[in-house]
Amino acid sequence: MDVLLVAVLTFAIRIALSPFKGLGFVLRGVIRLIRGALRRIRRALGKLVQVIRATPGAIWRVPIRAFKRVVVFRNWLLAKVEMLQTESQKWKTTFNILKSPYSLLRSLGLNPQMAASLLIGTSVVGGGVVVNETILAEPSFASGDSGIYSAPSDVPTFFSEAYNTLRVDLGTTPVKSLLIEDVSIGTAYAGSALPSGATQAIDVAGSGVVNTWLHVGVLTFEKNRCETLLLSEISTHTLNVKSNASDGQSLAPAAGTIRDRAVLGGHGMAADMSTKGGLYDRIWIQAPTSGVNGQVDSLTLRNVYSKGGACVLKRIKAGTINIILNEVGGDTNLATKAFQIANTVTASVINLSDNIEVSMAVPATQTMDN
Repeated sequence: MDVLLVAVLTFAIRIALSPFKGLGFVLRGVIRLIRGALRRIRRALGKLVQVIRATPGAIWRVPIRAFKRVVVFRNWLLAKVEMLQTESQKWKTTFNILKSPYSLLRSLGLNPQMAASLLIGTSVVGGGVVVNETILAEPSFASGDSGIYSAPSDVPTFFSEAYNTLRVDLGTTPVKSLLIEDVSIGTAYAGSALPSGATQAIDVAGSGVVNTWLHVGVLTFEKNRCETLLLSEISTHTLNVKSNASDGQSLAPAAGTIRDRAVLGGHGMAADMSTKGGLYDRIWIQAPTSGVNGQVDSLTLRNVYSKGGACVLKRIKAGTINIILNEVGGDTNLATKAFQIANTVTASVINLSDNIEVSMAVPATQTMDN
């Protein structure tokens, strides 16, 4: 009886508690779901925090990376451009050498006559005719050929082997720089003579006939040899006459109020004109067109050795004129005043210093291989 009672009670108790067991199962499932949701939320929050932490660095690195990529492209492009420029210059030089052995010989340091002698098989070029590059190429100012040049063109408007004057006609186009250096003029070398009727070996002047002037920023006449040097009808802001030796001198510039001057031209200004090492019967720089003044910002004649005629600077309006370290004379007579600055030369600032008188003989005649 007792055993049966215990069994009945046990069964009754299990039946009574059975609903609560189902509830526990449900509760455990809910708890597992909540825990899973919390884990997913925690992981999402962690990733969000990582993104937030990384964003400032990414924002900072983006322009740096972009800049580095641009720099790499720029360097690559510049390297290609430099390579093309170098190759272009090499090919240009090669073609110039191939077309003109005369230029090659001149670049090796030979004077025009020696270079021509090697090309045409003779030791002397006489008759007062400078060898021109027309032997092998077109004549040009830069290569030292004689002729008539309409500045700023490097190619002569007139050329003839019988015409040995270096003539430059200046006009409406301003020239940045005109340089003539290391040349011999007139009868300074064997076999040469001034043109028929000419009395001036160097003539740098405007024209009174057509009423023109040379407008020059800086005119430099330096380390030249002349039998006579004459300056007249010049107005300049600054006149520097220093360390010249002459076989008699008369320096009488007048004080004036002259504005400083430069020759401007912007993008329309011509490039430099330069020649070195030629032999000519005469240098002639002028403004031949009526009412049109010649314009050069820098005009330089340096180491010009002349004989047989005067050196003349005339009808010039300049900012600065430098007459420096020249030797002038040739008759061994101090009374004849080989070096003259007329009172028609006026300047706001005049510097005359260390100019001495010394007896000088006629300049020596140079041979072709000098």
